[in-house]
Amino acid sequence: MRPPSHPPRTARALFGALLTALTTVVALLAATAPAHADTTLCEPYGSTVIQGRYVVQNNRWGTGATQCVTATGSGFRVTQADGSVPTNGAPKAYPSVFNGCHYTNCSPGTALPARISGISSAPSSISYGFVSGAAYNASYDIWLDPAPRKDGVNRTEIMIWFNRVGPVQPIGSPVGTATVGGRTWEVWTGSNGANDVISFLAPSAIASWSFDVMDFVDQTVARGMAGNDWYLTSVQAGFEPWQNGAGLSVDSFSSEVNTGGSTPEGPTGPGAPATGCEVAYTTNVWQTGFTADVTVRNTGASPLDGWKLGFTLPSGQRVTNAWGATLSGSTGAVTAGPVAHNTRIAAGATQAFGFQGSHGGTFTEPAAFTLNGAACTLT
Repeated sequence: MRPPSHPPRTARALFGALLTALTTVVALLAATAPAHADTTLCEPYGSTVIQGRYVVQNNRWGTGATQCVTATGSGFRVTQADGSVPTNGAPKAYPSVFNGCHYTNCSPGTALPARISGISSAPSSISYGFVSGAAYNASYDIWLDPAPRKDGVNRTEIMIWFNRVGPVQPIGSPVGTATVGGRTWEVWTGSNGANDVISFLAPSAIASWSFDVMDFVDQTVARGMAGNDWYLTSVQAGFEPWQNGAGLSVDSFSSEVNTGGSTPEGPTGPGAPATGCEVAYTTNVWQTGFTADVTVRNTGASPLDGWKLGFTLPSGQRVTNAWGATLSGSTGAVTAGPVAHNTRIAAGATQAFGFQGSHGGTFTEPAAFTLNGAACTLT
């Protein structure tokens, strides 16, 4: 009952007052409610979806001790990591976020599995949070198989070690170094008994990076550990902990796989004329062999599609394998052309590739390079 001293209100006025009160209550609730409810997973193989397109998985398989991960809006963090296993064996888990398919668990809307030869690019970015007082690696995994598998173990695993803490090392043994994505990596190869593994170790910790997954796939194909007719089935970013690990985090993750792009022209394709270019040619030479890392920059104002880089190897040198490009000719005059994902060199941008070769006598480098017929400046 209203006090008798208040004048009567019309129905419209009363409704307006109620609407104002309700609006105020809703605004207060919105201000105090959390914008995002994180999901915590403690089940050994528990998983959840983030951003509507990636899967976060706890993936604890090497210990019976509790491990929990909390999925966030952009990645995940390890909130509990009990137990430890010997550092000279397998890790205890692989908490991770992925695009693709992992043991029949496929991320929403993924383009994977996809045939390697049909992928024009696979840009990805990652940002890690590291901790001390643990033994682990920060590992980005790329899985390849001859069939478009969505379940079980794939034939070849590519591991990019962004960081390692403690006395842990990759599977197999070191086989040299390689420049991939503009960075130098120590390369290890081996087998874990279920699949082949090639690992790329960063010489120092990399907390964040944006790169093209296909640069590592091309390197793996060039080393004979996969074929262009194989399939990329998933890309995953996370950690392999041996001891502890609470506090580790993937702060952000993105992955795209672009298929159906332009067909590479190859080393004999037409290509547009170049108006300016620079080439950096870096070698590592030993008694009878060498590797060469080549970076070509388009200094012109227009992009180049179907690029061709021509050069002449000095007498006694022979190409034995290459990565990141298709080479026509193994001695004398050589032409390098693109592979599936690097057919274009944008204005001001670069493309990189490498090759291994043999030599006899005194080693010298090519004297000149041409890009689509135009002379390049050596840097």
